[in-house]
Amino acid sequence: MMKIFTTQLQGLLTKITEQEQQNIEDGARLLAQAVIGEGTIYVHGIMEMEAITLEATIGEEPIHSAARLIDDTNIMADLIGVDRVLLISRFSTDAEVISLANSLVARGTQVVGISAINKSNEATSLEQIVDIHIDSKLLKPLIPDDDGSRYGFPSIMTALFAYYGLAFSIKEMVKEYLEDEY
Repeated sequence: MMKIFTTQLQGLLTKITEQEQQNIEDGARLLAQAVIGEGTIYVHGIMEMEAITLEATIGEEPIHSAARLIDDTNIMADLIGVDRVLLISRFSTDAEVISLANSLVARGTQVVGISAINKSNEATSLEQIVDIHIDSKLLKPLIPDDDGSRYGFPSIMTALFAYYGLAFSIKEMVKEYLEDEY
C-alpha cells in the first residue's frame, strides 16, 4: 500500500510543481509585499488545514511577519492596507472559506488561496474570489480498495507542499529586496 500511496502522492506533487509554479510565484510576490511593507501575512486554515497555519506561524521555520488571522477565541485580527491573507481549505467550494474570502475581499484585503479546485461543482469557488489561487490538486483518495472504494486522502500534505513553495519564494524575495536596500 505504501508504494501505491507514495507513487500517487509523488504524481500530485509533480503536478503542483509543474502546473502551479506561476501561481506560487505570484502568490509569494503578493504575500511578500506585506513583509516588505512592514505589514503582516495572516494565515487561516479551515479544519485540518489549521496545521498549515501552525506551520506558518509557530513551526520550526515560520514565515517572517506571519500571524493567525483568527485567534483561539474566534476573533479576527484587525487588518491594515499592507496586510495580506493566506487562506487554505481542503476544497475550493468549502462554504466557510468562501464566506471568509468574500468578507476579506469586500474589505479590500488581498488574498492568496490554497485548495483543490472542484470543477464538477457549479458552486462559487475560492479561485474565483481570491487574487491568487494555488490548486492543491487532491480531489479523491489515492489508494484503490478491493471493493472499488478508495482511501488515503493526504490533503494536508498536498496543501503543505504548496505552502512550502510559497514560503521558500517569499524568503528569497524578501532577502533579495533587503539586499537591494543596502
